[in-house]
Amino acid sequence: MSNRFSLLRFRALMIKEFIQILRDKSTFGIIFMMPIIQLLIYGYAINTNPKMLPTALVTADQSAYVRSITTALQNTGYFKITEKPATEAEAEKLMAEGKVQFIIEIPVDFTRDLLRGATPNMAVIADATDPVAVGNAMGSLGTINQTALSRDLADAPALQPRAPPFHIVTHNRYNPEGLTAYNIVPGLIGLLLNMTLVSMTAVAITRERERGTLENLLAMPARPFEVMLGKIAPFILIAYLQTLVILGMAMVLFGLPIEGSPLLLALALSVYIVANLGIGFTISTFATNQLQAMQLTMFYFLPSLLLSGFFFPFRGMPMWAQTLGEMFPITHILRIIRGIVLKGVNASDIWPETWPMLIFVVFIGFVAMRRYRETLD
Repeated sequence: MSNRFSLLRFRALMIKEFIQILRDKSTFGIIFMMPIIQLLIYGYAINTNPKMLPTALVTADQSAYVRSITTALQNTGYFKITEKPATEAEAEKLMAEGKVQFIIEIPVDFTRDLLRGATPNMAVIADATDPVAVGNAMGSLGTINQTALSRDLADAPALQPRAPPFHIVTHNRYNPEGLTAYNIVPGLIGLLLNMTLVSMTAVAITRERERGTLENLLAMPARPFEVMLGKIAPFILIAYLQTLVILGMAMVLFGLPIEGSPLLLALALSVYIVANLGIGFTISTFATNQLQAMQLTMFYFLPSLLLSGFFFPFRGMPMWAQTLGEMFPITHILRIIRGIVLKGVNASDIWPETWPMLIFVVFIGFVAMRRYRETLD
């Protein structure tokens, strides 16, 4: 065989590779579907400047001045008053549960002090567990106290020289310094568990089939459920070890506080871990080799990550993207981890995020077992 470069041999090998790619339907599909999915997500779903954020208004003062101020806040496009709790405690509970992003507190004697020229204060409290989500909204408050009452005070010349007529006091709750690390580091637990558990489980089981050792498992007097449980059990320990490493280093390096119960966090993570292992097991029943397993893992991983609210504010996405994001377990575990670690929430507060994961576990477990039985047949 000649050592010189042969265009004919090169063309033959290139054609052979194209034919092999076209015959592999999963690879061919991922080559074209992955760019399309990312294009749609980045083009339509991702928004780093979320608006119409849910806000709780706490006030007993129902004067025209208060209505003008709240209207001015909503006109910025960042605040949407969705709750009007009677007390500050109720508003704090709503924020702890993640139902509101801001709390606006206007004291009962606000109008009286305003007309007396006492320059009253109103408070805007932000859930700063995600500093990116609230940064622009807090920045929009800069001129509200100078413009919100310009028309209302036009007929009160005595008040005109004072500027501004009231003060806005802002607070960042749960993350007073607005540290990005406090938002990113807890989320890394969900991210890494999602990435490692799904991929390791999918590849480990697919490797058994690819090497032919799956036949040895079939020859053993073990039921499909026992085989599945035996394969995924070691990864549960790995997941908890990863969690301990991340939290331990975060506490030492970044001073991350652990406000809630570690036991509650472990229980919530157990549901999330099982969900991810179920996804990996299901992927292994579709993949015929390890390469396909990794491709299918990435096909699941990227949309779940981008739509979870880890990198980009969840409330900044359109409703269709939020609906898709709610289907992924990582979306719910991110809220649970941040709630327990930063807010110190209890079991009742995280239940609205836990039951969707439980439903997902039941569903993916059913699919995994059904696909596994079909694989055995």
